[in-house]
Amino acid sequence: MYFLGIDLGTSSVKIIIMDESGKVVNTATKNFEISYPHIGWAEQNPDDWWDGTKEGIKEIIKLSGLKSDEIKGIGFSGQMHGLVLLDKDNKVLMPAILWCDQRTQEECEYLNNVIGQDKLSKYTANMALTGFTAPKVLWVKKHKPDIYNKIYKIMLPKDYIRFKLTGLFATDVSDASGTLMFDVKNRKWSKEMLKILEINEEVLPKVFESYQVTGRVCIEAAKVTGLSTETLVVAGAGDQAAGAVGTGTVDSGVVSVALGTSGVVFACDKKFSVDSKNRLHSFCHANGRYHQMGVMLSAASCLQWWNDNINLDTMENSFEVLLTEAENSVAGSKGLIYLPYLMGERTPYSDPDAKGAFIGLNITHTRGDMTRSVLEGVCFGLRDSLEILKSMGVEVKEVRVSGGGSKSTLWKQILASVFNLKVSSINSKEGPAYGAAILAAVGCGLYDNVDDACNSLIKITDIIMPIEKDVDKYDKTYKVYASLYGCLKDKFKELSELDSKED
Repeated sequence: MYFLGIDLGTSSVKIIIMDESGKVVNTATKNFEISYPHIGWAEQNPDDWWDGTKEGIKEIIKLSGLKSDEIKGIGFSGQMHGLVLLDKDNKVLMPAILWCDQRTQEECEYLNNVIGQDKLSKYTANMALTGFTAPKVLWVKKHKPDIYNKIYKIMLPKDYIRFKLTGLFATDVSDASGTLMFDVKNRKWSKEMLKILEINEEVLPKVFESYQVTGRVCIEAAKVTGLSTETLVVAGAGDQAAGAVGTGTVDSGVVSVALGTSGVVFACDKKFSVDSKNRLHSFCHANGRYHQMGVMLSAASCLQWWNDNINLDTMENSFEVLLTEAENSVAGSKGLIYLPYLMGERTPYSDPDAKGAFIGLNITHTRGDMTRSVLEGVCFGLRDSLEILKSMGVEVKEVRVSGGGSKSTLWKQILASVFNLKVSSINSKEGPAYGAAILAAVGCGLYDNVDDACNSLIKITDIIMPIEKDVDKYDKTYKVYASLYGCLKDKFKELSELDSKED
């Protein structure tokens, strides 16, 4: 018995095959392009997702030497918040507007200030943010009325892949939570919010729990992928909820940190709760519970940006060179602080105009100091979310880290000292794709529930403890870091206005 985990990311789709013991048998990855037609915009062609997925499925089945009927179930993980629009012939109406797209600032101001943040929070447990789906729908209504009038279905990215695999329209509670159209507390579409948005519930997909079966592979998809029409397809989850399942973050006390393109602090909670200022997202979790989540828009991408723009990107071991130099620096980077707002920021500021910056540069600073300050700045940004969780009374005992940044022992050590918590590594390195496969295994009846599956399959392999002398240094440095955004907020806005005039 084997299970597919399909993780539709921002730059690629990753597919894994997991056996009943939890072993990853094979992986396949297919890349696709992101289009940036204007400053702050980000779009993709949904059919590129499907092309990559079907080719990846064919490839991984061939590599594994499996028969189609040996794959019993498929689970999904996917980039959240993206807007996919289909017409009555099930054709894509326009490029998908992605989670990192910032064009909906006016729509968010309307929702938060005219409709009212308190009302939004009451109906959906969240405030309007530029990345969310509902503001995107309003943007299309205002700027593309010809397309808006042809809308037959509103979908999320991973659910377009589900549709192509099954011919059915469905989503899950965790992904739906990020649309600003979902009643998170009661795990259903919000009738009040849909009325405000003037959206008929019929254009939205049916909602399932993440581990529930939504259908089977259809004949058309079986022909182009090599899958069996008996293969079950479960609901799956948004990438962060799936990633949390993949790290075993399914009970109170464990917090997962994703050091990917974006940075995420994710805490499972048995009870529904909302931050009074809506600085954190309150969403449904993939295991039937709830979770709070803080998101910074630039995390590991900060190190990628730094690597690319100091002309080391052509070196085979460029990252190793930078990280070795950073390790030779000291905690606090000799008074240098990096602000990681390369794409604006979401938690805790919800400010698309926020800008990245080095603060405190002097003539004695080296490249190693600057690299270390990038690593530290990302960890300080993640700590912003941790502090909010603590203020809400959320239990935090341990951090489980995943994503590309987790490959760096130095970065994990800095995170442990900035958080003053132990940072655990686990036996699975596949993150959201692994969580998606676990959800498929639960849906196919291999496990009674998600928690049992995680407890059986996921094991801690390494623990990094905080360095006591660094904890005090980072506490003091973090206080300075946390004060800088307020000092620079207005200047960030002025710079954005200057930039837009030049554009």
